[in-house]
Amino acid sequence: MNLPASLSVPVTRLFRGQPDELLQDEVAAEEPLELRVEGKSVAVVMRTPGHDEELAAGFLLTEGVITGPQDVFEISICPSRSEGYGGVVDVLLAKGEVDWSRLTRHVFASSSCGVCGKATIESVFQSFAPRAWDWTVPRELVWSLPDKLRAAQLTFEKTGGLHASAIFDLEGQLVVAREDVGRHSALDKALGFALRQDRLPLDRHVLLVSGRVSFELMQKALAGGIGLVAAVSAPSSLAVDFARESGQTLVGFLRGGRMNVYAGQERISWD
Repeated sequence: MNLPASLSVPVTRLFRGQPDELLQDEVAAEEPLELRVEGKSVAVVMRTPGHDEELAAGFLLTEGVITGPQDVFEISICPSRSEGYGGVVDVLLAKGEVDWSRLTRHVFASSSCGVCGKATIESVFQSFAPRAWDWTVPRELVWSLPDKLRAAQLTFEKTGGLHASAIFDLEGQLVVAREDVGRHSALDKALGFALRQDRLPLDRHVLLVSGRVSFELMQKALAGGIGLVAAVSAPSSLAVDFARESGQTLVGFLRGGRMNVYAGQERISWD
């Protein structure tokens, strides 16, 4: 069953502290999604319905359980046993073998939490080693990306309440954009799209996220092979540390013809 990404709800608008009028307003949908591997529940993710197969694939990619489409036999949407809320995605692996220890830190992930539990740079590098990215992009291309992402945020246009992640090639062409109430789920969906389209690694691509960029987003970008991560808002200190250790380029406050480059400035051409 396809669930809507936004819902219309009644709202009373106040003007100078007094009820003004009763309206209908569009709000972003948020629903739990249970992720299963080989029939075993591994996580419950709060997400905006839609592209759930991509979300499952991206989640497992960034957990190091799978590396490409060859590792997946089938991804299926299953009926939920809960009344009224939620859905279930079950992933069958090609080999049917799972390293369950990789998933022990995930039991429940809210729309604001991508890494709930142990999260050290050292442990992440054991699964996703730094790469060598031997390309540059002009600053004008980087500056052009927010407008392209904004044009792709169709549900945000209606609700004002969704994060987005977009992957671009080195010519600035949009490859995929995904929206979600959670930053990490939006990125999982985008990476899941790339995995299912057999586009990995994304080592000649740029990622733009609509809000702030935190450690788990840098981690997920590295899992996809992405060497340049840009954000409309601020990075966290651990995101900066991660970018510098992994060799990734990290750009923050990308808006209004300006940007702050926190790591990997050599990957952006200023000529």
